[in-house]
Amino acid sequence: MNASIARVLVDVSLNREFDYWIPEPLRAQIVLGSAVRVSFGSRETTGFVVGLAAVSERTALKPVLAVLHDQPVLSPALLELARWISDYYCAPIERVIRSMLPGAVRRSGSAFRCRRIAVSKRSGLSAAEWAALRRRAPRQAQALEIIEAGAGIEVGVLSREYGIPASVVHALAKGGFIRVEEERGARLPFRNRTFVPTEPAVLMPQQAEALALIRKSLADLEPPVALLHGVTGSGKTEVYLQAIAHVLSEGKGAIVLVPEISLTPQTVERFVGRFGETVAVLHSGLSEGERHDEWHRIREGKARIVVGARSAVFAPVSPLGLIVVDEEHEPTYKQEDAPRYHARDVAVMRGRLERCSVVLGTATPSFESFRNCEIGKYGRVWMPARVDHRRMPLMRVVDMGHERLPDGKPAILSRELLDLMGRRLERGEQTILFLNRRGYAASLVCLVCGHVESCPDCSLAFTYHRVGERLRCHICGANRAVPPACPSCGDPAFHYAGLGTQRLERLVAKRFPEARIRRMDADTTSRRHAHWEILGDFKTGKTDILIGTQMIAKGLDFPNVTLIGIVFADQGLHAPDFRAGERTFQLLVQVAGRAGRGELAGDVVVQTFKPFHPVVQSAVQLDYEAFYRREQESRRELGYPPFGRMVCVTFRGPSEEQVFEIAERVALRWREQAPPGAVLTGPMPAALSRVKGLFRYQLLLRGSSSRGLTGPLRLVLRAERIPSKVAVVVDVDPVSLL
Repeated sequence: MNASIARVLVDVSLNREFDYWIPEPLRAQIVLGSAVRVSFGSRETTGFVVGLAAVSERTALKPVLAVLHDQPVLSPALLELARWISDYYCAPIERVIRSMLPGAVRRSGSAFRCRRIAVSKRSGLSAAEWAALRRRAPRQAQALEIIEAGAGIEVGVLSREYGIPASVVHALAKGGFIRVEEERGARLPFRNRTFVPTEPAVLMPQQAEALALIRKSLADLEPPVALLHGVTGSGKTEVYLQAIAHVLSEGKGAIVLVPEISLTPQTVERFVGRFGETVAVLHSGLSEGERHDEWHRIREGKARIVVGARSAVFAPVSPLGLIVVDEEHEPTYKQEDAPRYHARDVAVMRGRLERCSVVLGTATPSFESFRNCEIGKYGRVWMPARVDHRRMPLMRVVDMGHERLPDGKPAILSRELLDLMGRRLERGEQTILFLNRRGYAASLVCLVCGHVESCPDCSLAFTYHRVGERLRCHICGANRAVPPACPSCGDPAFHYAGLGTQRLERLVAKRFPEARIRRMDADTTSRRHAHWEILGDFKTGKTDILIGTQMIAKGLDFPNVTLIGIVFADQGLHAPDFRAGERTFQLLVQVAGRAGRGELAGDVVVQTFKPFHPVVQSAVQLDYEAFYRREQESRRELGYPPFGRMVCVTFRGPSEEQVFEIAERVALRWREQAPPGAVLTGPMPAALSRVKGLFRYQLLLRGSSSRGLTGPLRLVLRAERIPSKVAVVVDVDPVSLL
């Protein structure tokens, strides 16, 4: 077709296409998926070509100004996937495309370059010259020391990791101490790391069965999706590696998704050790330049295997043969902002569109995936034994209601757990303590009047952080100094209620002063490469006890870990969410699975105030099917997933009355158009009824079909005049109702 018209989605969330005239010199360059520069209103912006035509219904069209890349940035399959995500998850398609492409790729052409620093001849300063520079310009001296220590360092790294502004770098260059060179270098995220090459292992029968199912899926897409349901340590990763080797031999590529950045270092180590530099990494922890270069390596075919978090599902691998979703049950695969897609379900849809196989792996399947196996949509392999038939850890339950300190106060760590930790230290073995709450204490409470220091903008108590003596809100990020006395009654005797990882670290250090202790949570991993450093030290034996939140609960494999302590195992059971039991079960089993993965047997101590709770008992027995059978009864009766579909609609705004009124109006109109059998609950205050100064009300829609719920909702929201101060958030298939 001699296309002279480009249908363009501009990088503004309007959810509509615009026609642009293609000038003759650009017609050979523009195809479906091209990124272009266009004029929109009074400014220029980026757009993406989603259609081509010979004529347009409109006249006086503006021209396409430029093509930003020498190849299309979105394949036809990815464009089709974007349309599906937009329709299914009720999101503007422009926002979907924004999620699909790294920011540097969207904003720049192929010539996006990094600025790398090289040290010039003048850097060989004498001691006197160094002293003079330190007196005259201490920041320049500091920067020069860092630059000399790290050959070929980037300007962005100096700013991001060391706080050295570009003006200091410019001053050093002007003084002749350094030179700054621009290059299109491949900024590999792991270029300075050494990986030990590995060879394929001999598979156990259960692994061979899993690999056979995947190879059958690769050959004829029967089944199109395979669930590897294997206990922790059953060798799922080796199955992935050998399946990917088969995919590579057929000239295709693969995508491997992991739920947390903290899992990426170990996964990258395994995959680079097996496949070398054909592995690319994509996740939010990379610099903008690294993401840009990794994306281009993938698109150019230099990297054929992609390892990454949620957004790596959109990597431009072509041809694509296999998508692996490891720990498929993890809620972190759900995007929190629009478009609120679930990467596991997007992976399944992309597999359908590209006719490639999808493998889901986990020890604790999501109810949705297990149900799909029950009804025959997915294939399933059960892997009940650990590699080399290593023993599963011995699970011990401690009733914390009976644990007391000598002064009669409740104990935080049981006598049994402390005794086992001491034995591990004596034998040179390692311990992991899991507590899913960061900070020092959950709240600051006045024992006289009962006042609790709470965030003024959120319906949540401040968390006390001992580092810096600050109170922090884990929702909006607000923080303030600890008051000297109760603001309500003036009494100075504040009480620190609850327990966080900081306080647990302090208690363990006091009990075992000789132990080398590290903490891994959102506070200690905010610095770039902190995940690599903490896990690297633990792997090499530089750390005896690792304390952490859910980021240490899954996927990590350390052979010398022989003890896991789960502190407050029943904490998640109290959440006002229908998935609370499922999530607690998954966490307990996954954390327990970190123990005894080497030659040494492992122990797991589960500390709980509810030792006989069905969820705790199922987790201790590592019995997924018993838990699923019991839990499914209530889910089926209420029509909750996986036996029905759910949509959560959240309204938020500064006026509670206005938010409630609009939510009630939408609810009334939706009921008038709802399909038979559909159920609406609400409007009701959200579990977090106020966030960042905005009141929140929710509607919960349930029915047999997602589109049966969202179709009428779209019509109602389009007809309603929603004030600009009230935001409406539509979450299809929510993983949490908080």
